[in-house]
Amino acid sequence: MQGPIQRLVYTFGHRTCSPLPLIAAISSTKPSTMAYSARQSSSSVLATESSNKGMIILNRPKALNAINLEMVRKIYKHLKKCEKSKSLLIIKGTGDKAFCAGGDVRALVEAGPTDESKSFFREEYSTNALIGNYKIPYIAIIDGITMGGGVGLSVHGKYRVATDRTLFAMPETAIGLFPDVGGSYFLPRLQGKLGLYLGLTGYRLRGGDVFYSGIATHFCESSKVPDLETALLNCPDADDVSDLLQKFHSTPEKPFSLQPVLEQINKNFSADSVEGILENLQNDGSEWAKKTLETLSKVSPTSMKVTFRQLELGSQLSLAQCLIMEYRLAVRHLERSDFKEGVRALLIDKDQKPQWQPAQLADVTEEHVQWFFRKLPDTEELKLE
Repeated sequence: MQGPIQRLVYTFGHRTCSPLPLIAAISSTKPSTMAYSARQSSSSVLATESSNKGMIILNRPKALNAINLEMVRKIYKHLKKCEKSKSLLIIKGTGDKAFCAGGDVRALVEAGPTDESKSFFREEYSTNALIGNYKIPYIAIIDGITMGGGVGLSVHGKYRVATDRTLFAMPETAIGLFPDVGGSYFLPRLQGKLGLYLGLTGYRLRGGDVFYSGIATHFCESSKVPDLETALLNCPDADDVSDLLQKFHSTPEKPFSLQPVLEQINKNFSADSVEGILENLQNDGSEWAKKTLETLSKVSPTSMKVTFRQLELGSQLSLAQCLIMEYRLAVRHLERSDFKEGVRALLIDKDQKPQWQPAQLADVTEEHVQWFFRKLPDTEELKLE
């Protein structure tokens, strides 16, 4: 049986199999034919339109709808267009397995700190910022796996609809990275210390848990999603979107799986350092605490300290400020970090034995942590509109 990190990283390494350029399929269709048109196209990003509604469909089901730079560019372009000409926008994934499993981190690591790899983060974060300030109703239907880049395409929007098939996680510390795509903004704003727990451990939320945690605004049974989409596409007034989503919303059958340990999460993760969190967990001694310690013992010590500082700072920053900070972190991780080794161990060689540098939390110096957060040269900083 796979361990938690092996299972979690399964969704991280999917790559583009085809070298063909990605071309968005822009078509003017009636609402009833939009989904059909999407299924028939081989394009990786489908940007379909009705008279006054927009829809973006991530169409790489074999890669769990993972995104790359070309896809990000198509998404951003269509978002800008629809914001000016449509009354609402829906974003979804093709297939029943994933909304979006994340970005092509393997390709980023293999490329190193090149202009193209930096462009991926820069343009992805610019897209996250656009979604966070979108002027028309933005509805993300997060049906299936939603991790990393998929979180960035959904969580900052006004409406996020989870289903019984949703699987959410920010598992970046397991590959020597940090919870990006605005993780420094939304994670600290979840209840109590839940966000810090999710960011450090990569814990997976399933189905109704995504709603109970506050990640999703609504929960809809997957069998009803097609009807929801049709209703949204036929919605006469954008002001009615909230009421319409509420009509399709249902209370998840299972209670919040983390409810029994929320108090322990808040208590143990309230420490003022990662070392303090580990000490609290050791003193706790419960089965939950032991499993949490086991998970944290496998992730990058540097990533833990960077993530702790990132969320601490992010709790006081705007989304734009968070993304500017995260871009600095992303560039540093491309330059010198555990990122390359984490991807090697979990996604390329798959030996599940990353050699973190440094290997011990105590050896991760304050100076090294601060280095990740340093400003970039003015010409290289992320500039948001």
